[in-house]
Amino acid sequence: MKKLFLSAALLLSIAGLAHAEKADSDKPTHIDYDQVDVDDVKQIRIFTGNVVLTRGTLIMKAAKAVLTQDPEGYDYVTLTAEGGPPATFRQKRDAPGDQWIEGEAQRIDYDGKIELAKLFTKAKVRRLEGTRVSDEVQNEFISYDSRKEFFSAKNDVSGVTIPGKGRGTMVIQPVLKPAAPAPAKSSAPVAVPNTPAPTTMPNPVGQ
Repeated sequence: MKKLFLSAALLLSIAGLAHAEKADSDKPTHIDYDQVDVDDVKQIRIFTGNVVLTRGTLIMKAAKAVLTQDPEGYDYVTLTAEGGPPATFRQKRDAPGDQWIEGEAQRIDYDGKIELAKLFTKAKVRRLEGTRVSDEVQNEFISYDSRKEFFSAKNDVSGVTIPGKGRGTMVIQPVLKPAAPAPAKSSAPVAVPNTPAPTTMPNPVGQ
């Protein structure tokens, strides 16, 4: 499994050489929620109830989100499922076509300064081409660097691999091959074989 993961990681990081949408880091963060509690002294904002954070093409959703800000103005957010659906993130990749990366887990820590997401407990990260999943990784912990388009998966939420703790899973879909073109129809006229004209027989005498 380790060899499979390494080869697949190389496939994801080298084959596409694509990064997260570069323009996202320059966009404002828009947050929708049911309730918010703000501590301006500690620079902590606690959002609860169907929280949706949007920054450019980056969309993060969770039942609860705790957002802090450092003196430089960079945001750090922890999203938790709170017993409901998993916390999720989705972001367009800076690549040709309709390519996306998305993930889910019971908890997601996002570092806005280095654009690193850490997913804890029942973590999944998948790459999509439009709506088609091209590959997916599942493990207890996954870290995803959107700048370098690189992730690492471990079998424990501590962020390390513990022998015997469990195994991860990676699924790589086959590359879609274009359909073979239909044979071209000939525009040449179809030859009609010559047929002799019917012979007219004389009427018998007396007829």
